[in-house]
Amino acid sequence: MTETAESEEGRARVARAAREFESEVVYLNTASLGLPPARTTAVLQAVLEDWRHGRSNPMDYDIPLEEARGMYAAMVGVPSSGVAVGSQVSVLAGLVAANLPDGSEVLTAEGDFTSIVFPFLAQQRRGVTVREVPLDRIAESVTRRTTLVSVSAVQSSSGQVVDLDALESACADAGARVLLDTTQSTGWLPVDASRFAYTVGGGYKWLLSPRGTAFFTVQEEHMDELIPHTASWYAGENPWTSIYGSPLRLAAGARRFDVSPAWHSWVGAATSMALLAEVGGDALHRHALALSDRFCAAVGIPPAGSAIVSLPVDDATADALRDAGIAAAMRAGRLRLAFHVSTTEDDVDAAAEVIRPHIV
Repeated sequence: MTETAESEEGRARVARAAREFESEVVYLNTASLGLPPARTTAVLQAVLEDWRHGRSNPMDYDIPLEEARGMYAAMVGVPSSGVAVGSQVSVLAGLVAANLPDGSEVLTAEGDFTSIVFPFLAQQRRGVTVREVPLDRIAESVTRRTTLVSVSAVQSSSGQVVDLDALESACADAGARVLLDTTQSTGWLPVDASRFAYTVGGGYKWLLSPRGTAFFTVQEEHMDELIPHTASWYAGENPWTSIYGSPLRLAAGARRFDVSPAWHSWVGAATSMALLAEVGGDALHRHALALSDRFCAAVGIPPAGSAIVSLPVDDATADALRDAGIAAAMRAGRLRLAFHVSTTEDDVDAAAEVIRPHIV
């Protein structure tokens, strides 16, 4: 298939997927909360009815969870055995933080999302120090004193994309590890998690999943070094036979770091992620950037190079957006817009017309 034909087929897959969204507003707020496709709300309603009527079997929830684990593994380029599941990014980042040696230095980006900063600040009593630098200087700021770099692949407030090649190279030279937060990237930006010691990602934004779903990847060579501080029955090799008593019998792979799941959330996650898999990562990436570029051109600002666009606006913007039925968010004093599979060119054009007069 030629590049042009592949691009056209990708656009067709996006168009088919977009028909599953039922927003009553121009929805440009995926960076806060992803919209569920119709198939997801339908399956969630069905499992809630099963629960209501006593037809639920807890073991059955393992099936969609493992489907979601496998789809996430394929998205980020690692085997399923390298993926653990949890409920919140901060819990998984906290596992890495708790395993840092006393006196470690952690390098972070100024203004990064606190779920990957606070867990390390909380270790200060052990002599762990956190050093914050501007994102565009994070690679050059890695030194031999740096134990870990904890950073988001895409910044939540601004949409700025970190230079992953430069970061990987700098950390390799200095002997530092990386904890990469993929919450604002996986689902539109291809990220190879196998390149980094650890990655964490929440499912309720670009993966269009219910809140209470998160993923953790760890390179195999680092797995045995992590004490599974959150170990529970679900971290067992066979969870349904590790419900009671000793001895410790954890899974061999990254499942040893699993957190007992919020069952219904994973039913929704598997369904939403299946839609994203049908569209394909390259098509999702092209679609998001094309819409972002279209918006930036329409309002007269430089291309953002990201599915998230952040821009300064006046105080009347919130009322104008509300009156026009446009959902977006204010973050760090700026308007934040997010473009995903549910977004159309008409959505972009409508938003640009409303927002253009309010840019300052």
